[in-house]
Amino acid sequence: MLEHGGRLNEAAERWGIPRADWLDLSTGINPIGWPVPDIPAELWQRLPEADDGLEEIIRQWSGAPFSAACVPVPGSQAAIMALPRLRKPCRVGIPVPGYREHGHSWRNAGHTVIPIGPEQTRCGASGCDNRWLDQLDVLVWINPNNPTGEIIPPSTLMRWCQRLQKRGGWLVVDEAFMDATPAFSLCSHAGLPGLIVLRSLGKFFGLAGVRAGVVLADSAVADALKRVLGPWSLGGPARYVMAQALSDTDWQLQARARLQRSAGRLRGVLQAAGLTLAGGSALFLTVRTDYPRLLADQLAEQGVLVRVFEQPGMSRFGLAADESQWRKLEMALVGKSCD
Repeated sequence: MLEHGGRLNEAAERWGIPRADWLDLSTGINPIGWPVPDIPAELWQRLPEADDGLEEIIRQWSGAPFSAACVPVPGSQAAIMALPRLRKPCRVGIPVPGYREHGHSWRNAGHTVIPIGPEQTRCGASGCDNRWLDQLDVLVWINPNNPTGEIIPPSTLMRWCQRLQKRGGWLVVDEAFMDATPAFSLCSHAGLPGLIVLRSLGKFFGLAGVRAGVVLADSAVADALKRVLGPWSLGGPARYVMAQALSDTDWQLQARARLQRSAGRLRGVLQAAGLTLAGGSALFLTVRTDYPRLLADQLAEQGVLVRVFEQPGMSRFGLAADESQWRKLEMALVGKSCD
């Protein structure tokens, strides 16, 4: 099992600080999530209905065309684990650094994982050399990247997709952090052969616990994914919450504005503490440090939990929810001694 953010119980036990006294900035989850309403009792008592209108709501929210197949899944993690089972062993490109579950899942399914670094995707003065794609059958891309926050423009991603698709390849785009910047999403292209887009309620909507997401793909991939996941993969209460949250456009607009303001404040707090920013998004900022574990431990001693990336040396900070949390972070950073 790979290490992830959260793990608050473990931190509380290790540092001897009660769980309620922690400021958890390790996950990149919106600290002010969508307000979940009461869930109708019958949804707990009946099997989920596939024709409940959720797919139409997903299409409207994402901008996906009617030709795109929508597969609700129990969090994008379920799709990350299932998609490698839909292809025979092949060569799969994975961005480094990036969310490690992608490479872990493809490697466990017998595929050859090829790390893809910034030097391969960067364009020079003479243009973009995309021949590196020819060594791959599948390219997984995280947009925005986690933990760097880098965004690849849709036009570039679509060029990659077309080059892969000519040989029957796939471009899998993980858009777990895309909701704050929807203009960069590939959902409007969903349904094209070889393009697979993953979205989730966990980060922007702050609903990680509901384990709800969606895969947008062509019908062949969608049908194969449904067979692997089996019936009722997403429960009725989760489908209900997902439909209501995706339909609440007013909340989404307000949340985007609030997150941008909070990200700006976090940037100021980290820079005031002398930390070097390495990138980020509206939901997290990442700093570069030679001693990420030492920085994390110094903050943990004061009840602040952040996410550590040993290679390369980085620490990722999520957003605080209120003034008391911002003050706690500022005070914790005053005592740090590693740059």
